[in-house]
Amino acid sequence: MAAVPPPLELGLDAPDFTLPDIDGNQVNLADARGEKGTVVVFICNHCPYVKAITDRLVAAADAMKAFGVNMIAINSNDADEYPEDGFAKMKPFAEKEGFSFPYLHDESQAVARAYDAVCTPDFFGYNADMKLVYRGRLDEGRKDPPPAGAKPELVDAMRMVAETGKAPDDQIPSMGCSIKWKE
Repeated sequence: MAAVPPPLELGLDAPDFTLPDIDGNQVNLADARGEKGTVVVFICNHCPYVKAITDRLVAAADAMKAFGVNMIAINSNDADEYPEDGFAKMKPFAEKEGFSFPYLHDESQAVARAYDAVCTPDFFGYNADMKLVYRGRLDEGRKDPPPAGAKPELVDAMRMVAETGKAPDDQIPSMGCSIKWKE
């Protein structure tokens, strides 16, 4: 069943973290953040909503990097119940999809809980001061591509953030599979 995140209070500080990337290197928020903004997105390997957007997710990350915004993806799903989301399967998934951004493993789910992440994908856009300014979606597409001419909502919002420090007031929440929490 699809999940939609509730609105979060904008202006919150980004919770700090240090997590292993797909090569086992420890990556922390301070080292991976962008100069003008940062997007933290919760994804996983098996979710049909994530699989449907990976090409657009990579394109968005590349577009945002050009104006100083970095993307960081985090997989927090329970791999015992959903083995396709296990750490060993993250690297092949990221390589197959051409990820140009860190893909981190949150085995304890502490980071997902700190962010109040709800679904995959779930986007958190921060300004240069690491204050939450965007809790919207990538674009109109869900499990199907967006219609021709659809706005790249995340990229447009984060371009505005890079230029002004603020995001648009109109933000439509993401939708996806619920995060698979451990018992």
